[in-house]
Amino acid sequence: MNWLSYFFFYTYIGLVVVAGFWGAFINPHFDFRLLFQLDTMDLEENVRINLLSQYRFLRALELGFGLFSLRFVSQIFHERKFNELYLVIMFSGILARTISLFADGIPGILHLFFLTWEFIGLIIIFLYTRKTISPNAG
Repeated sequence: MNWLSYFFFYTYIGLVVVAGFWGAFINPHFDFRLLFQLDTMDLEENVRINLLSQYRFLRALELGFGLFSLRFVSQIFHERKFNELYLVIMFSGILARTISLFADGIPGILHLFFLTWEFIGLIIIFLYTRKTISPNAG
C-alpha cells in the first residue's frame, strides 16, 4: 500500500499545484471554457472581473496547499498533526463537492472523476498513514 498511497498523494498534489498555478497566474479563462463551457468574455465586465479575481484567489490557495504538501510530505506521512491537517483539508474539498451533488445537482463527468479520485486517495492515504505515524509524534 506504500506505493499506492504515494501515487495518489503525488498525482493529487501534482494536479493541485499545476491547476492552482495555471488558474491563478496563467490563464483562468481557459479553465472556465474547459471546466464550465463558459467564455468569461461574454460576461458583463464587473461580473467577469469579480469572478476572475475570486477564482484566481481560490486557485492561489490551492497552489499554496499543494506547495505546503510537497514541502512537508515526510511529516504528512509520519507526524500526526501534519497528517491530520492534510487529511482535513483534503476531506473539506471532498465534502464540498459532495454537498454540491445534493445542493446543486450532478456535475459533469470530469468533476465526478475528480471527486472519486480524491475520495479514493483520501481513504488510501488515511489507511496507510495509520501504520506510518509515530505514536509519539505530534
